[in-house]
Amino acid sequence: MSKIRVAFVGVGEISDIYLKNLTTFFKNKIEIVGLCDLIRRKAELAAETYQIKKIYEDMYQVFADESVDIVLNLTRPNEHYEVTKAALESGKAVYSEKPLASTFEDGQKLFALAKERNLLVGGAPDTFLGAGIQTCKKLIEGGIIGTPVGFSASMICRGHETWHPGPAFYYEFGGGPMMDMGPYYVTALTTLLGAVKTVTAKTKTTFPKRLITSEPLSGSWIDVEVPTFVTGILEMASGVTGTLFTTFDCYEEEQASITIYGSEGTLKVPDPNTFGGPVYLLSKKSQEYKEIPLLFDYEDNSRGLGLLGMASALKDKKKFPADISQTYHALEVMTAFQRSNDQGKTIVIESEV
Repeated sequence: MSKIRVAFVGVGEISDIYLKNLTTFFKNKIEIVGLCDLIRRKAELAAETYQIKKIYEDMYQVFADESVDIVLNLTRPNEHYEVTKAALESGKAVYSEKPLASTFEDGQKLFALAKERNLLVGGAPDTFLGAGIQTCKKLIEGGIIGTPVGFSASMICRGHETWHPGPAFYYEFGGGPMMDMGPYYVTALTTLLGAVKTVTAKTKTTFPKRLITSEPLSGSWIDVEVPTFVTGILEMASGVTGTLFTTFDCYEEEQASITIYGSEGTLKVPDPNTFGGPVYLLSKKSQEYKEIPLLFDYEDNSRGLGLLGMASALKDKKKFPADISQTYHALEVMTAFQRSNDQGKTIVIESEV
């Protein structure tokens, strides 16, 4: 099979790991055709570092390039919808960083457009394909914790303004802890326990302004436009019920946590923003947590693994891990937290994975 040719739209911070992996680990199946960024110098520096020959003036040059098989959308979250929409309208398959879109309504439009044009769409996160979560999946399916009963999941931190050089977008439309980190947690939970059936939630904006203390913007204030405290109950189609809590407002030693409770034991899942471990099991026999060896490959940062799966599926336009059914379901679930809060009721999830 000839290589699938990919072009980047957006060459920000996340692009470096994609560039590294696509030019090393995945280079036998994927070729980077060229790069595009609103700040041309970013594309030029990346092209020099990774020996990419072509730099596009704008994304429309990417879409017009007949040699491009997949557009890799690495723009900011609130730009994902417009870039993916334009690429699909130009007849290009798209793989996008998370989330699929910033609103459920925009996600619905992209889902319908991809179906109408018979084009593949995939997206991050692909960390669920790594050794850590895949090991947990196999253990659960093998009955090591008996029948899954419930779960608790949380991402707790005190925000990004103390360390990030440009933290404002985390608090703007399309940002917030659920839209930023929720994709990892929802995708991990649906990988392990199946589709979400209902969401019942509460959200709030604890601090209306944030003081940046990191350089180079130290001393500047951010107006917070999104909820920064998001908590709720997820009922899975399987009947398993649990909690998901994300916040930029609180302090916690263990920032990332997912625990699956079963009738015969308990499983601690690795940070879903990573590909590896550790995985811990507590059984009724051991009465204490013991680390379980990882059973699969891809322990290191393997971003691009989902894109690799899409590349393999492109010719036959078949379903693949990290396709739009997954990213669309995650988007519906994440945005259901705010709808539940606003409407004061449980939201039924219509999509499946």
